[in-house]
Amino acid sequence: MSRFFEDTATAFALKTDSELERAYFLFKLIANEPLVKIGTAVTNFAIKAHLPVDGLIRATVFDHFCGGVSEGDCMPVVDKMWEKGVYSVLDYSVEGKDSEDPLDDALEMTLKLLDFVKEKKAMPFAVFKPTGYGRFALFEKIGEGKPLTHTEQEEWDRVVKRFDTTCKKAHELGVSLLIDAEESWMQDAADQLVEEMMRKYNKEKTVVFNTLQMYRWDRMDYLKKLHTRALKDHFKIGVKVVRGAYMEKENERAEERAYPTPICASKKASDDNFDAAVAYILDHLDNISLFSGTHNEASCYRLMDLMEAKNIAKDDERIGFGQLYGMSDHISFNLAARGYNVAKYVPFGPVRDVMPYLIRRAEENTSVAGQTNRELELIKKERKRRKI
Repeated sequence: MSRFFEDTATAFALKTDSELERAYFLFKLIANEPLVKIGTAVTNFAIKAHLPVDGLIRATVFDHFCGGVSEGDCMPVVDKMWEKGVYSVLDYSVEGKDSEDPLDDALEMTLKLLDFVKEKKAMPFAVFKPTGYGRFALFEKIGEGKPLTHTEQEEWDRVVKRFDTTCKKAHELGVSLLIDAEESWMQDAADQLVEEMMRKYNKEKTVVFNTLQMYRWDRMDYLKKLHTRALKDHFKIGVKVVRGAYMEKENERAEERAYPTPICASKKASDDNFDAAVAYILDHLDNISLFSGTHNEASCYRLMDLMEAKNIAKDDERIGFGQLYGMSDHISFNLAARGYNVAKYVPFGPVRDVMPYLIRRAEENTSVAGQTNRELELIKKERKRRKI
């Protein structure tokens, strides 16, 4: 398999010179950890104090990492990427709320996005977060097996109904639905609920996808047991495989509460776990569909090599690659140019509501060794090619 991620002309074909310069500026900032911490604190203060910073945020970090403030606002981005063969997954990135109205709003938004997905070939999936549909503490309590009060049970019934309404509509429209993973201490309840939806709606084809965060050492065992249950009960599995997004929070909580961390002991162990899950899925493609969400070049090449070794077509509908909008364009656009199924997660929402997501993106980029430097290296290479 030839190594082609160095092709910056393909990677940045959609970026104007000014957009490339903005990316260079942003990643230089993100590479500076103290600046990220200061910037995060200042941004949080400005938003809480209702200072007029929306325009500045929108012109810099928001427009680089987000598609817009509404689904309609994202359409130019979606259409532009589709010209290069890259799909979009619109992600309403407003963090979970504790009151019922925002939860119902998230449901309405996801149902609306499913209609978009049905009508637009450039958008093969809809997506939602479990805590967009229910309170975090409620998922946590159910996962711990604690009895619910009458009021909490009624609340949980509404959460289940939101999940079912969404999955039913996706099934009726014949489109797919990605359900994100979150912190481990709420994930057990989410896993159980997503599996219920798979049993109900993944009989003939894969509609519902769960997300496995492979920096957790227990996820391979979970995948194999889920596969056993699926074979026994005759339903298909959709799996989005990612490394994970809450490592520092997971380790801190485990230390505070004196239980073993669910996170793998090393970066290499997480990488090995991720690659093992991908290999397992490719060995069982008749029953499991894969969405490989990664910014790791080695893992992408390994998946391509496995597909080639198994004579699996590049555009096999059971396998897709995914990266976040604003990151790893050298992976996404080069994969698409060579005929693979690849999608960008495109976050959107009101600027202030999406800031927690954007802050997490910046902090993750700072903490992942080599990620930001790699982005900078490729942007510099393209600037030099363009003689900027």
